[in-house]
Amino acid sequence: MYKLLSHNDLDGVGCGILAKLAFGKQVRVRYNSVSSLDREVEWFFENDNKDTFLFITDLSVNEENEKRLDEFYQDGGKVQLLDHHKTSLHFNDYEWGHVVVEDEEGKLTSATSLFYEYLMTQQLIESSDAIAEFVELVRQYDTWEWEKNDNHEAGRLNALFFLVSIEEFEEKMIDRLKTSDHFSFDEFEKKILDMEENKIERYIRRKRRELVQTEVGDHFAGVVYAESYHSELGNELGKEYPHLDYIAILNIGGKRVGFRTIHDHIDVSEVAGHFGGGGHAKASGCSLTKEAYKQFVVETFHLEPLHEDAKRNRYNLKGAAFGSLYKNRKEENFLIFEANEDEWVIEKNKTKMERTFSSFDKAEKFLKRNYAAWLVRDDAFVNYLMEELRNARRKLNEEY
Repeated sequence: MYKLLSHNDLDGVGCGILAKLAFGKQVRVRYNSVSSLDREVEWFFENDNKDTFLFITDLSVNEENEKRLDEFYQDGGKVQLLDHHKTSLHFNDYEWGHVVVEDEEGKLTSATSLFYEYLMTQQLIESSDAIAEFVELVRQYDTWEWEKNDNHEAGRLNALFFLVSIEEFEEKMIDRLKTSDHFSFDEFEKKILDMEENKIERYIRRKRRELVQTEVGDHFAGVVYAESYHSELGNELGKEYPHLDYIAILNIGGKRVGFRTIHDHIDVSEVAGHFGGGGHAKASGCSLTKEAYKQFVVETFHLEPLHEDAKRNRYNLKGAAFGSLYKNRKEENFLIFEANEDEWVIEKNKTKMERTFSSFDKAEKFLKRNYAAWLVRDDAFVNYLMEELRNARRKLNEEY
């Protein structure tokens, strides 16, 4: 007999689907949250048949269970832990641990891709194009490569996962992977996924108006309250406000904080680790501890949401030759323009700041981080230019 303990997200359930394809009725699968895994492992030691082969995927155990698993293995027990999180790398010290964050080709892994590789190596599962395509969709979604590769099918797979129960998702995927030459969605799924995408877009538009900005250590973070669509929301907010290092998404009901970033130089697993959590470089999370609650709730609750940049401008454009006009809640005006080649400056209320920048993006980043300013609409920009012209004419007349 086999037993699989896995995470309760798409990557974790992907492992469960592969296990059932490989072992059929010979495997029992249990999906767990990060906090419930250790109880399941303890239950296994107290109640399960000691001849059962235990797989743990996409999660890692605490220090106490780590020692018990090693003792179990040394006494002849069968156990295999497969994970891809940096915080689990120390399990590679054990013969029963296999943790790979990035493969030999430099490609980020997922628990599903590692488990599939294991099953293939051990000749425990028959390969097929459909299974390989499913595994790759899960891997790309879990590592956020789907965004970089513009692979919307991976995002839709995760959306489908949340639209149905885990049991229904498992049943659909197992049947499809057994009978199809290639992985695809059926017509009904395509229709409900189209509806879901519209719903997500409306949700993100609403949440975009609720984002606040705060400093956390050396980073600038956006903070928003949301119970749904964390990956999609974090990704869109990150692109909308690239001057922010990461987005912190608070699920008060679930007492969790999710961290998302679009930047390669930011590792949000380190941010989550500061609050006792972990995860990936671009997506991680932690429990809403007392420290996290103080940092992201108490110290940000009074803040005003960020103002969105004007969207449909024709004249006041970022990096424009005439300059780009910004404004903040203090009614201060800021004009970013190129004074010389590769030298961008900022005028605050028509007074030039001393600091200069090598690019428009760097100037805008500084402005948004320090003054929470936004790109104003065309009408405000035109009024600003007309006032400048009137002042110039008045000055000219005074001189003559």
